[in-house]
Amino acid sequence: MTASPTVRRRRIARELRQLRERAGMTLDVAARQLDMSKSNLSRIENAQIGIKPRDVRAALALYAVTGADAEALIEIARGAQQRGWWQNYSDVLPEWFEFYVGLEAEAATLRTYEAESVPGLLQTEAYAREIYRRTAGEEGLERKVAARLRRQEVLRRESPVQLSVVLNEAVLLRPVGGAAVMAEQLTHMARIAQSPNVTIYVLPFTAGAHPAMSTPYVILQFADAADASVVYLDNLTMGLALEDAGHVRGYSLVHEELCHMALDPADSVARLEAASRNFA
Repeated sequence: MTASPTVRRRRIARELRQLRERAGMTLDVAARQLDMSKSNLSRIENAQIGIKPRDVRAALALYAVTGADAEALIEIARGAQQRGWWQNYSDVLPEWFEFYVGLEAEAATLRTYEAESVPGLLQTEAYAREIYRRTAGEEGLERKVAARLRRQEVLRRESPVQLSVVLNEAVLLRPVGGAAVMAEQLTHMARIAQSPNVTIYVLPFTAGAHPAMSTPYVILQFADAADASVVYLDNLTMGLALEDAGHVRGYSLVHEELCHMALDPADSVARLEAASRNFA
């Protein structure tokens, strides 16, 4: 059973869409039978909005799904009604980013490339504060920092996320928040890279051109095979989740290539430590 309501909602959406298609029903026909608008059913099937357990039961009856299979899906729908911790920060987290945090909270594996800044899961409090100050201003600053630090619990939970990070060497050299903040941040990354679930690769400038020059990314994979992998892209004002298997495969190949082009993990830690000394 998945723990994140975001992942549960995504599971229900996919199951309902597949069951409707298997039953040979169009969105129009199913929506009329369920006494809802076509647009609402479409949004449910795309995980844009949730669905109440009683409506899931009605949909399953329409698609002739009964017994244990139906009860299992209804139980997942009940879980999707729960609140994730990140919803307590909805005043400072945009809805599109709440969706990502909900996926991240359940992910078994995260693979990411960052060109400009340290990934949120590896940021120190001081570094995170300066990043938010520069990119979003002072409003809600401390709550944004608190939410970012709370996200990092996925690295310390009982079954921690397996994190693979490729960092452009520029991240090590750009002085965010001043020398003391950078020295602390780089030392923190060198230390956390010793954890069995965290691998950091530094992509040096000498590697030259590489296949991720146009975009940072996060690839999320889940322990349950029923939850399909996702590629997540974002910018200052929106996020985009790519669920098509071809996209996931393409970004996975890019990540593999970046890891081959980067310094190996041991040399990457040495590079982090050297960069930290330069800021000390």
